[in-house]
Amino acid sequence: MTAPERHLLSIVTPVYNEIGNVDAFYERVTGVLDSIEGYDFELVFTDNHSTDGTFEALRALAERDPRIRAFRFSRNFGFQRSIWTGYTKARGAAAIQLDVDLQDPPELIADFIREWESGYKVVYGIRRSRKEGWAINLARKLFYRGVALLSEDPLPLDAGDFRLVDRLILDELVAMPDAQPYLRGTIASLGFSQTGIPYDRAARHAGESKFTFHDLVTLSIDAVLNHSTVPLRIASYVGLTVATITVLGTIGLLAARLFFDADWPEGFATTTVLILFSISLNALFLGIIGEYLGRIYKQIKPKSITVIEESLER
Repeated sequence: MTAPERHLLSIVTPVYNEIGNVDAFYERVTGVLDSIEGYDFELVFTDNHSTDGTFEALRALAERDPRIRAFRFSRNFGFQRSIWTGYTKARGAAAIQLDVDLQDPPELIADFIREWESGYKVVYGIRRSRKEGWAINLARKLFYRGVALLSEDPLPLDAGDFRLVDRLILDELVAMPDAQPYLRGTIASLGFSQTGIPYDRAARHAGESKFTFHDLVTLSIDAVLNHSTVPLRIASYVGLTVATITVLGTIGLLAARLFFDADWPEGFATTTVLILFSISLNALFLGIIGEYLGRIYKQIKPKSITVIEESLER
């Protein structure tokens, strides 16, 4: 009697200057993986050109554990591109993205696998609570709901990048490289059967978040522009509304002059405000159009999404 086939699952982990978390992450995650029966695992690390010895720590772990594969980039290409590269390097029947800071519990991997075995192609974690200030928590909730409102695809609320994706999804991601990926939206837009599991997000094990305010704003812009043309429609609707008001105002002014003998003094301030308002609208909507054109330019320009400087794999 032959033994049942053991599936390989990939744990995808992006890192950048996480020397204080690598060893603790490895010990906790491998402890969880070793308790899951019937599967083999590989740990795929993508290093965004860390400068604090993170890659050297990964090298030391790879010498001890052949399941570890690590890819060091030639520079910092950003968090989303790092995850995308990890997905493209994953060899497993499914891949689970897990941050190295241990804010997302590795113990949930077994639950993800059970849902995957029941037929779901994507299983994502829903952040029920976070160990952060109320202001940033409120901002994140508003962000998720705002993006979902604007998006043309149904997006899960309060879900981050902690997820399991089936090989079908991984193959689709490889076939559709995006110069500015927003993977939460892209994976949601692919369809298939998807489900979420609520959990409480912990505080970082060590170090500080590498996400700056600028990074969060950039991610927000990518989330909206990558999955919605609503901003362009808003520009068109507002432009049409302003044009309609202008035409009606002009008709009203002419009627008042011709039929009611209105003698209004010419208002320099009013004229100036209207002109500045019109210029501001044009600048705003040209900026929105420019964002979309910029993304088209980056997408059609031949360029690697990431460049790998060094690889650790057997």
